[in-house]
Amino acid sequence: MTLLALGINHRTAAVDVRERVAFTPAQLDAALGELKRLPAVSEAAVLSTCNRTELYCVTSDGAKSVLEWLGRFHRLPVEELTRCSYQHLGEEAVRHLIRVAVGLDSMVLGEPQILGQLKDAYQFARNSVGLGGELEQLFQHIFQVAKQVRTETGIGENPVSVAYAAVSMASHIFDDFSRANALLIGAGETIELVARHLKEAGIANLCIANRTVSRAERLADELGGSAIGLEGIPHALENADIVIASTASQLPILGKGMVERALKKRRYKPVFMVDIAVPRDIEPQVGDLDDVFLYTVDDLQEVIDENRRHRELAAAQAEELIRQGVNAWLHLKRVRSGGEVIKRYRSHGEQLRAECEAQALAELDQGRDPQEVVAQLARQLANRFMHHPTLALRQASGDDRQDILQTAQTLLLAPADSSQDPS
Repeated sequence: MTLLALGINHRTAAVDVRERVAFTPAQLDAALGELKRLPAVSEAAVLSTCNRTELYCVTSDGAKSVLEWLGRFHRLPVEELTRCSYQHLGEEAVRHLIRVAVGLDSMVLGEPQILGQLKDAYQFARNSVGLGGELEQLFQHIFQVAKQVRTETGIGENPVSVAYAAVSMASHIFDDFSRANALLIGAGETIELVARHLKEAGIANLCIANRTVSRAERLADELGGSAIGLEGIPHALENADIVIASTASQLPILGKGMVERALKKRRYKPVFMVDIAVPRDIEPQVGDLDDVFLYTVDDLQEVIDENRRHRELAAAQAEELIRQGVNAWLHLKRVRSGGEVIKRYRSHGEQLRAECEAQALAELDQGRDPQEVVAQLARQLANRFMHHPTLALRQASGDDRQDILQTAQTLLLAPADSSQDPS
């Protein structure tokens, strides 16, 4: 049995293929049950996100049966899955799993969400079909290594998304978001991310302006903010400390005159503005106003590029920690496999001891001289313990297996100064 990581991600397949291979929450329980019932699979877990679907199994035939099952479950030809999938076995599967956990295999380098998703996948598999010894221990080890990487490399500290970078820049101007008011113009994906980041940062008031007010209302209701149409922007500007715009408009929405009037109303209290849109939503001349700090998407890109360089440096450090983590796992696995041998060896010894003891007690019951019985017991135990090793050593000598003979000296011959009771 060996560990298998089989998957499809944003690098190997287009979104339309990833959608067809993804597991919905309603499918997961049945999918895990089917997967674990495959004759070649003893343990299984499934990770399914918008960017990847991965199956983690302990299997006896590599990826063959798992890949065929994936095709049957999603009604996709195995040939198509083979072209866009990847597979890792044993040590490489462990390395891949750790890299996924720390965000080194993500679309956004170092993003933290994947670790939570992996923990959810682990917990779901544990609750649904149960995890055997190897996957249970492996996941625990992976989470420890991921925590170490996050703590020691800072791989997730520098924002690399436009939305996060915009909020990060605002934080350099506003020490306390709980006293700041934000006006967001637009209601698309980028503005939604900005709104969520601001909410997490503790923004006092959030106002979302959009041409279609109903879209703005849905987001505002979810985040505890307010929604207005574009015609309400001039009034909203009077209270806005932070303005972030990202619409699909072909013409600027905020002009210099509108902003000047708002500044006069707010007694020239400074305003931080970020124009993420292309074409621009805010006239460039707005940046000429003394009390406006205006940044464009190009300014953010400089921040993002610099932060990405920091993350790439952290990623190089993370790879070394991952290498150590893989080696630690392999060591633990070897220790556990040695433990099984030790368990069997001690069980064999206990069986021999019990047989010899039973014979000695029976002879004592028959009235034999206790000294003779003890002497015979000692001879029997010694002979029975030494019988198989002696035969194996003679065979090794005849075959000139010096490696076995050398190992036998280490295993069978106690050091001269050894006086401890091995029990």
